[in-house]
Amino acid sequence: MSMRVVQSGMLSLLQDSGRQGQHRLGLSNGGPMDREAFHYCNRLLQNSPASTAIEISVGGLQLETLVDTYICLTGAPMPLSINGQEKSLWAVQRVYAGDIIQIGFARSGCRSYFGVADGFTIKAYFGSTATVVRENIGGLRGHSLQVGDQLPCPTVTARKQYYLADRDQPRYQNTLTVRVIPGYQQRHFNRVEQRRFFGSTYKISERCDRMGYRLEGPVIKCDIKGVLSEGICFGAIQLPPDGQPIVLLNDRQTIGGYPKIGAALSLDAARMTQLVPGSSVHFAPITRHTAHKALQLAQRFTLRKPLQERRQ
Repeated sequence: MSMRVVQSGMLSLLQDSGRQGQHRLGLSNGGPMDREAFHYCNRLLQNSPASTAIEISVGGLQLETLVDTYICLTGAPMPLSINGQEKSLWAVQRVYAGDIIQIGFARSGCRSYFGVADGFTIKAYFGSTATVVRENIGGLRGHSLQVGDQLPCPTVTARKQYYLADRDQPRYQNTLTVRVIPGYQQRHFNRVEQRRFFGSTYKISERCDRMGYRLEGPVIKCDIKGVLSEGICFGAIQLPPDGQPIVLLNDRQTIGGYPKIGAALSLDAARMTQLVPGSSVHFAPITRHTAHKALQLAQRFTLRKPLQERRQ
């Protein structure tokens, strides 16, 4: 039993929670760019947290379901319709074999997550189904969904139809403050350069993708041109020779040699992936203690908002 891809959209990728522990093989993590929206997609469907869903960039995906099941769409507000009837986002919807599911284009933000009850049944590679196109790994054949692809998923005839109240849904804006944990290489940026970096506004470049977001703004200079190649964490902020920051994300290379002024807090790096080119970014320094507190609060409150049940 499966769903069939009728229109593939701009970029639609199968993703689970990511490929962990494989950097030694040169494999990046992959996984969902917006972990909050991915988390709620599976939570609303009462799936396991790592269940495979589709990450839809910009929009335009259309599916034909060949199975009776339940679906959910979270993240950027992309219009959802079933057989031409508009349906709510951040809510579990019932579908039947033969139904056509249409997902439009984002009104704000740029990524959404489409899941099915019990997740798509996809073969794992190196412990994960996450698609990383650059590495030609994960998903169905290591690349984005194509017209005619069959996405295996089980028949599910009973599910609570949960939804997340509108007041609890995230709002995707065109500005964002990104909190930064300084790194040991920060000492190679003098005080003037650090003030310029943290006091300036940057714009999201057209050159942004799952590997990293390039920014445009004041040039930041470093007293070294490069470092010995070393492991790169999620959210690392590199300064290449042109002085324009790059925030490295899910599909980043595993090692690199550009100096780094710090690392974006993972919560903010994930939220940044909903920004479209031309959006504004500000950076603010925080301590490691403050970063840990922010992560703890997110686990306790942001990711545990109460779900409501729709009665029929």
